[in-house]
Amino acid sequence: MEEESPRIAIFDAIPSAEEFTSQIEPKNVPAVFHGCVNHWKAFSKWNPSTGGLDYLQGLAGSSTVEVMLSKSAPVFYGDIRSHERVQLPLSTFIRYCKDVFLQSREGHAPCSSTETLLPTSFETEHDDPLVGDIRQIYLAQVPIMNIEKEERVQLGSLIEDIQTPLFLETKTLVSINLWMNGAQARSSTHYDPHHNLLCVVSGNKQVNLWPPSSSPFLYPMPLYGEASNHSAVPMDEPDISLHPRAEHSKKYVQRVILYAGDALFIPEGWFHQVDSESLTVAVNFWWRSEMISGMSEHMDSYYLRRILKRLTDKEMNRMLSKTSPCASNKPSYEQSDDYGCNLGAKSNINISVGNKLNDGNMLHDLEPSALRSLHELVSLVHDRVNAADLSNAVDSTSDMEKTGPKKTVISELYYLEDDPVANIFWALEPLNLQKLFLAMVHHFPRTLEGLILHLISPVGAEVLTRKFDEMDHVTKEEDRNEFYRAFYGVFDDQFAVMDTLLNGKESFSCQAFKNVMDRFLGVKVQ
Repeated sequence: MEEESPRIAIFDAIPSAEEFTSQIEPKNVPAVFHGCVNHWKAFSKWNPSTGGLDYLQGLAGSSTVEVMLSKSAPVFYGDIRSHERVQLPLSTFIRYCKDVFLQSREGHAPCSSTETLLPTSFETEHDDPLVGDIRQIYLAQVPIMNIEKEERVQLGSLIEDIQTPLFLETKTLVSINLWMNGAQARSSTHYDPHHNLLCVVSGNKQVNLWPPSSSPFLYPMPLYGEASNHSAVPMDEPDISLHPRAEHSKKYVQRVILYAGDALFIPEGWFHQVDSESLTVAVNFWWRSEMISGMSEHMDSYYLRRILKRLTDKEMNRMLSKTSPCASNKPSYEQSDDYGCNLGAKSNINISVGNKLNDGNMLHDLEPSALRSLHELVSLVHDRVNAADLSNAVDSTSDMEKTGPKKTVISELYYLEDDPVANIFWALEPLNLQKLFLAMVHHFPRTLEGLILHLISPVGAEVLTRKFDEMDHVTKEEDRNEFYRAFYGVFDDQFAVMDTLLNGKESFSCQAFKNVMDRFLGVKVQ
């Protein structure tokens, strides 16, 4: 079960720089600020309804801008394979917007995708037939200011009409960009590597947001690819047969509608999809988060390993997909500083079995649920393990029903629901499981040996060692040592048993790591 998404905050009052930096930004949760840019000169001057298109044409019409051209419109995908970047005079784009604006005022229906609204002169200057459809053009992320690539700034003349919000005055801005569309437009689902403040100057935008933790359901593009920050799933019509996890993404999405004057803080790493109505104008600010900008490069590899380890441990818990009756509520990565496991080998396992454990009838000491589990385990062993492996089993096994011997490969069982042995271990209270093993030590020693050496899958090894850890928390040291002496004393090669459990646990962890690479990074590990 994934954690609940943090909820988007709504503010009617604009925070101070200190309030934003200390109370809002560190939470890394989106926030809406109503009326944030109402005082901008651009708010009144750029509005198409009040002559804003003429104003922009006079202010920056001579500039050449780079527009996004896509035949997949109205959806514009970030992958370079799905769009082109075309140089276009801003005056040409504004003339097209004027045509759209006049048609909307006159009540004309929107043009079909095959109709041409761009001036003929523009079409003749470009051989690509796609340019003839204005619905395929989006003025996206055109730099007004860019400290990293000043040579790419195309609309620097607009900087006088906007004002950096007061709560960003202490931030080192990376860039300020203009976003403008004539027809309706939708961005593909993606995240940004910087904090983002999206400000709507005219029109409105609907924004769907997913927290970074939901990326497994959004199938991020491979980390090594050109569009690694984009989702591979078309969220309007996901193909569940191709992306089965995508059906769960609806549980984590949050939606906000931004009207003219509103601003939305989108923290780095939050996936978002933006729908813009016709003739929407917006400006966004990007700045580096304190976490990334303050991280020393020599710590990168360490934090990468810590993060991958944390995600892997969470994935291991997800693969178990059940809550153990006595398990700690803490994730496994918080239970041990050295990430070790408990094989019950804290004492010399070669010491002979203590007299105390030989007293009494172990079968009669079992609770009904443990006795049923014992019968199930013995039956599983005799059903799946070659009879030669159990040739020395004691006569008391004869009352257990046996089926024909057959070999079962269990080395690829990684999920609790797939492994009946692991399920039996998981369902038992730790002390009941301990008593069950002691009963097998005294009555079915060869069956116990067959169980551990032949029927412990990777998930079974993980569950069993977790159960050993639970046992240790509810027993005294003397009793623990005596139990492990008895348990390991059954095996001719006790260290081979440890290798079996360790190899199984590592195989389980390895599969969890592969899942993490696929779910969060879109990388298939062989």
